[in-house]
This record gives sequence, C-alpha cells and structure tokens, in this order.
Amino acid sequence: MTRASPPIGVITGTGVTEHFDLSRPKTVRTYYGQATVFTHQGGEYVVIPRHGAAHKSPPHGINYRANIAAFEQLGVREVIATSAVGSMNHGFKVGEIGLIEQFLDFTKRRQTTFFERKVVHTDMTYPYSRHVNLEVGVAAKKLGLDLHQHLVYVCAEGPRFETAAEIKMYKILGGDVVGMTGVPEVVLANEKKMDYASVVIATNWAAGMQAKVSHEEVLRVMRKSGREVKQLIEAAVGSLRGAKR
Repeated sequence: MTRASPPIGVITGTGVTEHFDLSRPKTVRTYYGQATVFTHQGGEYVVIPRHGAAHKSPPHGINYRANIAAFEQLGVREVIATSAVGSMNHGFKVGEIGLIEQFLDFTKRRQTTFFERKVVHTDMTYPYSRHVNLEVGVAAKKLGLDLHQHLVYVCAEGPRFETAAEIKMYKILGGDVVGMTGVPEVVLANEKKMDYASVVIATNWAAGMQAKVSHEEVLRVMRKSGREVKQLIEAAVGSLRGAKR
C-alpha cells in the first residue's frame, strides 16, 4: 500500500482566502497556541488564513509560531505563502504577481524564534526555497502568467503604512516590495526545516510614489488578482506533487 504524501501548506493573506474552495475549519492546538486550518477537498494541501478565519489579527499580532507549528503537526514540509505588498520597484507594477528571493527585516516586537531557551543559529543565506520557487515558476509558465522573480521583501512592523522617507531608505538598501507579514513567518518555517516560498501581489505603489496609501486600495486590487493567485497556487501544488513522483 502506497503511503500518501504529506499535504503542502498554503498561507493565505489579504484578499486570497475567499477564492479557495475549502472544507470546514479545523482547530489545531499547539504548544504556542491554536491555529485555524482548512483542508482542500482533495487533501493535497491545507490552508491557514494568516490573519485568522475572520481576518481579525493585525500583522503585528498574528501568532506566527502557532501557524507554523500547526503545519509541522500536520506533516507539512513545503509551504507557499501569499502576501499583498506595496511596490518600490518601477518594474513591478500594481496588479502584478511576484516571487520573493530575499528579505530585509524591520520588525520590532515580534516573537521571532522557536529557540528561546536553546542556542540554535539557523542558516538564512537563502531563506526562500529554490526548489519551491522553481515549481511556482513552472506553474506560472504553464498558466501564461508573468511572474516577477528575485524580489527583495522589506518587512515593516505595521500596522501603520510606511513614511515616504522610510520607503526611500528601503529602496537604497535594495528593497523591491514592502509588507508587514513576511517576517517572522519565513524565519520560523526555516527553523522547522520547511521549504518556504512567498508569492506577492503588488496592490499599490509604496508611500511617496503615489499620493497616499489606503487599505481600501489594497482590497480593491486583491479582488481583481486573488483568483489568479489561487490558480497559481493550485498549479504550483500540482507541480510540486508531480516533482515528488
């Protein structure tokens, strides 16, 4: 009898969760708290809405450790996350989809590690899985999607949006996009030795590159792009499944 492959983990951000056809929610209790998990009807992947099922947890208040620990308990080894971001790169336009390769961390007050009482230094040279990124790229090509790759993600603390001066600094340091949820999520996944990838959607130009930034604009763009992102995720899951056979 062939043993079923472990599910692939999907973390959905703003404007993406509602596009997935999911089963009833399941509460997974971990040492770090509980996480709400949905299982795709085919069982090929499991979904955690990053902000909670009711989208009530702000970026700085998300229990990132519980989410990743829940995936570990479910046997997840590969994770594809989605995030709405502001673009600082004129080559990555509003409404377009990208893939992260590196990050710059400007968070301040988050629980960033599983190793609070043990000396463990996790290698973060390449925090985003080349293997999963490759399969996301394969999936995008099959769908005919223009996927911008090799992006550098700047994670700000939030929940406020950034100042124009901060964005100018982030651009000088090499940032392409800015968001509030990528860290410590990627760090925790690496600590658990998971292959983690981050698909981002440019929902606006960053502060100083347009007149103002609003959450309403983010939601408006995600309503247009969310279904396309869902198709990419499902195609990538299929590609990852095929790579295992």
